[in-house]
Amino acid sequence: MILVFKHIIPKQFIGLTVWPFVFVKEEQLKNDAVLINHEAIHLRQQLELLIFPFFIWYTLEFLWKLLLYKDRYLAYKNISFEREAYDNESDLNYLNTRKWYYFIHYLNKKRH
Repeated sequence: MILVFKHIIPKQFIGLTVWPFVFVKEEQLKNDAVLINHEAIHLRQQLELLIFPFFIWYTLEFLWKLLLYKDRYLAYKNISFEREAYDNESDLNYLNTRKWYYFIHYLNKKRH
């Protein structure tokens, strides 16, 4: 379910996913296929980890990457969940062919 609710989304972002909802800042973003696919990848990741553990893992990985890179944006971009979503957001068929727990493939990769 896609909802427009700009007040919970941090300033630098346009979308946020908390299963089963995708929140976007503006109405027209509901039609952005790449953004919606990015968020749908996060929905799948959240389901795989039974939702709550996803957010624990996401937070701990962000904090670890923040210690490593000493840069909030670089830490965010290197979270395995984000790496998978960004790398595959343009492939609108990705979720049909994606293997379970594939975000693990991105744990040791670095994005600049």
